[in-house]
Amino acid sequence: MKRLVSFLIVLLAAGVLASAVLADDPPPTTTTTTAPTLVPLGVTLGGVAIGGLDADTAAQAVLDSFGRSLTLRVETTTVQVVPSLFALSVPIDSAIARALTVEPNTTLGLRASVNADLVRSFVAKLATRFDRKPVSSRLLLRTLKPYVTKSEAGRTINQSLTTRDLTDELVHGTRAPIRVQSMFREAPVTEKTIGPVIVIRRGSNRLTLYNGEHVVRQFGVATGQAVYPTPLGKFRIVVKWKNPWWYPPASPWAKGEKPVPPGPGNPLGTRWMGLSAPGVGIHGTPQDGSIGYSLSHGCIRMHIPQAEWLFEHVDVGTPVYIVSA
Repeated sequence: MKRLVSFLIVLLAAGVLASAVLADDPPPTTTTTTAPTLVPLGVTLGGVAIGGLDADTAAQAVLDSFGRSLTLRVETTTVQVVPSLFALSVPIDSAIARALTVEPNTTLGLRASVNADLVRSFVAKLATRFDRKPVSSRLLLRTLKPYVTKSEAGRTINQSLTTRDLTDELVHGTRAPIRVQSMFREAPVTEKTIGPVIVIRRGSNRLTLYNGEHVVRQFGVATGQAVYPTPLGKFRIVVKWKNPWWYPPASPWAKGEKPVPPGPGNPLGTRWMGLSAPGVGIHGTPQDGSIGYSLSHGCIRMHIPQAEWLFEHVDVGTPVYIVSA
């Protein structure tokens, strides 16, 4: 009987201990999930619609927008550049944090930053590529007629304006095409300013005055006889004299001749247009019968009224081509 009582006491104690152990175990927990925070509907950030997006997705959408390439147009040439060239930095974390707290349909601006030195360096390289000096027209003789090459205006990239426009597009992320501003400078000599040109055909004794490539007027002239030929080549008018004196040249045909003052009978008429060919010029002559023949001593003779007209329509420096035709 005593053993049975002891056994019951032991069982009772064991039950109490088991209850105590069970009571110390923590109660079971339940796992709950919280929905991600979304940007309020209708919100735009830096021109990008991010309403209804979670923070990470919204941030990536804005970064992708700022990372788009830019287009620069230099006349007809297009240049594409990527923003990473300029160390672009977008303060996206603070911008998204703010976007999560605003009212729906709020428009938020966003300004990135760039390395100003890198922008200026890029624009300087752009100018090196596209700047050009003006190219003047050149006067040539083709098929015995003046030919004027095409001039080309000089171009200088406006680096300060281009740097400003490029920086503005980079930091705002709008990515509108940038038309690069340039300054243009006309060539010193163009097709319109080439001026008068004289072509003398020695074989046919014809003088033609051109304005650039366009015929102005033609004249019959006298050129040099076989023993004193008018020289062939390209020359220019170096002097113009009204009512010139005639001085005998150091040539056998003028031996014993005396200077002749201006007036009737002067061998030079009333006008002298001296050429860069020594001793050779275009002038009037009182010997009208010589016009159309090779009878001079190397000069180009004209009827006096025609020489006076030509004198008023050419300048010192006017090109003179003398050809054999």
